Amino acid sequence: MSESKVKDDAWLVVKYGGSSLADGARVSNAANMILEALRKGKRIAVVVSAMGRTTDDLMRIAREALNGVDPGVSDIDDLLSMGERTSARLLATVLRSMGVEARYYDPEGEDWPIITDDRFGDAEPILSECARRIRDHVAPLMVRGAVPVIPGFIGRTLDGRITTIGRGGSDTTAFILARYLGAGEVILVTDVDGIMTADPKLVGEAKPIPEISARELAGLADSGTKFIHKKALRYKPKDVNVRVLNYRRGSLEAGGTLIRGEFPGELEAKLGFQDPIDMVTVVGRGVPSNPQLIYRILRAASKSGRILGVSSDENSLILYLSSPNGKALRDIHRVISGAGGAAAMAARRSIALIRVEGVGLEDTPGIIGRISNPLRERGINIFGMFTVASSISTLVDWGRRDEAVQLIRDSLNHEGNSVGG
Repeated sequence: MSESKVKDDAWLVVKYGGSSLADGARVSNAANMILEALRKGKRIAVVVSAMGRTTDDLMRIAREALNGVDPGVSDIDDLLSMGERTSARLLATVLRSMGVEARYYDPEGEDWPIITDDRFGDAEPILSECARRIRDHVAPLMVRGAVPVIPGFIGRTLDGRITTIGRGGSDTTAFILARYLGAGEVILVTDVDGIMTADPKLVGEAKPIPEISARELAGLADSGTKFIHKKALRYKPKDVNVRVLNYRRGSLEAGGTLIRGEFPGELEAKLGFQDPIDMVTVVGRGVPSNPQLIYRILRAASKSGRILGVSSDENSLILYLSSPNGKALRDIHRVISGAGGAAAMAARRSIALIRVEGVGLEDTPGIIGRISNPLRERGINIFGMFTVASSISTLVDWGRRDEAVQLIRDSLNHEGNSVGG
C-alpha cells in the first residue's frame, strides 16, 4: 500500500450521504456548511453520494426497461454512476454561486483520482494509482483553497471503463482521499446524530454514542448494523479520525460520533494474548440459564484474573481467562461448589489464543478450513474455536504457539489474503 501523506488537521474530507442531499434545501445546507468551514481556514475535499434513493431508482427503472435483457455489467456501472455524478455537479454549481472556487471531477476526465480493477459492481481500488492521481490532481487544488467535489462510489479502470465500488463505496472514496491527502479528519454527514446504541427501528430508546473504535464498529457491522460498510472500513487510515454527524445541525463542527483507530483490511493471524491462558469448563444442568450463578462465576473470575472470552451450550459454560497464579480457578470452584445446579468444573492450562482478524471475515468462504487444516496436518490439536466481531480465536497448546501462528499465516497467504474478495 502506498505511503500516506503527512497529516494536516486543517485538511478535511467531507462525505455527504444521499439523505443529506435529498432535495434543494439540503444541497444548499451542505454548501453553507462547507462555506462556514472554509471561512475558518479549513481546506476541504467533498465526496457525495447520489441524491436520496437515486441509485435504487435507476436500477429499478433499468430492470423494467430492459425486461430481462442483460446489458452487461460495464453498462450497468456506467448507468449507476449518474446519480453521484449529478449530485457532484449540482453541489459544485451551488458552491460556485456562493463565490467558492469549486471543481467537479468526472470519471471520464483525465484527472479522475479513483482507479480500480475491472470487477464491475464491486471494484477494488488500485491504491498506488489512486495515491499518484490524488497527489497530482486533487491536492494542488486544495493548496490554493479551492474545493474538489468528487462523486463517491465510482471508479475507472486503467483502460477507461466506469466501475462502481459497491455498497459503502462513497465512504471508501472518502477514506482513500483522506489517506493520500493527509487529511486530519473525515466527516460523514448523514440524517442521524451518529452511531447509535442500538438500531432505532428496533429499540425506540436508542441514543447516539460520543465515540467508538473501528474494531467495535466492525463488530456491530457483523451483527447487522450497516451504517459504515465493512469493505469501507478496510480503507480507513489508522491515524485519521472519522466523525459522523447529522446534516440538520448545519455545521461541520456539530458533535456527532467519533470513530478512532483502524481494523485490518486483510486477514492476519497473531497471538491474541501474550501469556498462557486457562480454558475453564463449568458443567451442570441449566448453568447457562441461571443468571445469578453466571454473575457469581464471572465476578469471581474477573476479581483475580482477566476474562478473554465466554461460550456456552445448554448445560455448560466455558471461560477463557488469564489467571497466572491459578487463583481465579480456585475462586470459581468456591462458587460452583456451593451451587446445586453446577456439578463440576475442569480446567485446561497453558493454552495459546491465536486470533485471525479482518473486516468481512465471515464473508470469506472456507476460512475455518484454512485455519484448521494446516494445524491438523502438523498434528497440532485445536482445543476450541470461537468467533466474535470479525475475528476467529483458535486455542492450541502454548508450547506450539509459534509454529501454529506461522502455519496459519502461510495458509492465509498461500490462498489469497484479501477479505471478501
